[in-house]
Amino acid sequence: MKRRNETESARADRNFVELLQGARVAVTGVQVLFAFLLTVPFSPGFDRLGEGDRRLFYVALVSAALASICYIAPATQHRVLFRQGLKETLVRRSNRYGIAGALALAVSMTAATMLVVDFLFHNAIAMITAGIVALVAAWAWFGQPALDRNRAPEDGGGADSPS
Repeated sequence: MKRRNETESARADRNFVELLQGARVAVTGVQVLFAFLLTVPFSPGFDRLGEGDRRLFYVALVSAALASICYIAPATQHRVLFRQGLKETLVRRSNRYGIAGALALAVSMTAATMLVVDFLFHNAIAMITAGIVALVAAWAWFGQPALDRNRAPEDGGGADSPS
């Protein structure tokens, strides 16, 4: 892969902007899911949930909160670290937060889906549906990119690699 003709500082700036753009896509979904989950306990039917479903709800809620924290962290840290000369560190850390946020989001989506499907149809269909959701998220967000990463050129992906 041909490397861009840019300084390390310019590359770090570009990589950080690209990471923030990717986070903007995910954070909207996380915010909607988290907001929905925050309202659920106050709805009329919530008291009918059994202990297992309440635990499942807890997993969905906490993992949505963690996903929100992970996706918001890069912008907040950028404010705190502004003009400190740590952009490359921030890029690497933000990439890790993005991956952690995606993992937390996958857990929250899977748990929320299982909770709703269990409420509608009960255990077996809920478990199958949640398993499919988890597998699709794992493949689309992690498995497929991991295969591509293993096939990447030896130079580590060139100047676009935020590593």
